[in-house]
Amino acid sequence: MIKYFKSTENENTTRIAAFEKGCWVDMINPSDDEVEDVCALTGVAEEMIKAALDEEETARVERDDGNFLCLLDTPTITDTEDGDTYETIPMAIIYNENCIITVSLRGNPVLGDFVSSRVDIDTARPVLFILEFMMGNAKRFLSNLRQIDKKSHRVQAELHRSMKNRELIQLLALENSLVYFSTALNSNIKVYNKFERVPEVVGNEDYRDVFDDVVIETRQAMEMCNIYRDILSGTMDAYASVISNNVNIVMKLLTVITMIISIPTLIASLWGMNVGVPFGDTAGGFWIVLGISVVITGIVAMFIVRATNSIRIKTPRQIKRKRRRGD
Repeated sequence: MIKYFKSTENENTTRIAAFEKGCWVDMINPSDDEVEDVCALTGVAEEMIKAALDEEETARVERDDGNFLCLLDTPTITDTEDGDTYETIPMAIIYNENCIITVSLRGNPVLGDFVSSRVDIDTARPVLFILEFMMGNAKRFLSNLRQIDKKSHRVQAELHRSMKNRELIQLLALENSLVYFSTALNSNIKVYNKFERVPEVVGNEDYRDVFDDVVIETRQAMEMCNIYRDILSGTMDAYASVISNNVNIVMKLLTVITMIISIPTLIASLWGMNVGVPFGDTAGGFWIVLGISVVITGIVAMFIVRATNSIRIKTPRQIKRKRRRGD
């Protein structure tokens, strides 16, 4: 899909019917025919336009025959059966003396703000256009990171009530999203370091101020992402330990029950043999054997429970206290 926009004198962005010099060409998942048409109209190489159509393309800055390419990673939310999934996709901004071109696989909320004139842009000033997109993209990262943090707290609250695989899978998906965000933000910072040396940015103080704000916002997003990722990673490790501890408790209980049950089973097996056994000819022999079995089982159960409770893992603090008492 291709749309054409152009800024007016009062800095509003309006949609136009066809290509004009100094316009903004917005391309969302374009077909091969649409790519060829835009290449013919703008003089931009086909490889530049198709760069953003590869989800694995890395962020970079490139110049070629008067065409400037700025490829950035942008956050996106995908609605799935298990809930919202946070990912990143490449977004290309290309400009030359004729126009500005934006290319992406999906619609971008930052560009939506440009279209609705919530953010003032000037299609005749492509460097400022890129800087405004960088700022909006950094704020979008921050917004999505806050959403991930809130969702993480909500899932953890559900896990406190009941330990389910669904919540654990959601936490794992959030952790993966933070890894994607961290990688994308690092790639974008590398692009900013190169974009900083663009002559238009170096020679314009206003552009320089906007660029400094972009770097500050992006570094803040990186710090938030790293903090949330470390917290979530520690939380996942804690839940793994809790699950392992619960399994150990269950196995311990089953082992104790099995050992206790084996006592009356052994006695019943011995007195069930087709040979002479004590109390075999006694009228109340069954009840005597049953009573002996109950008494022995009770004694063994009490011994096992006491022995099990005496086995405790000592913390480093308890070990130090014991040493001090020994000294």
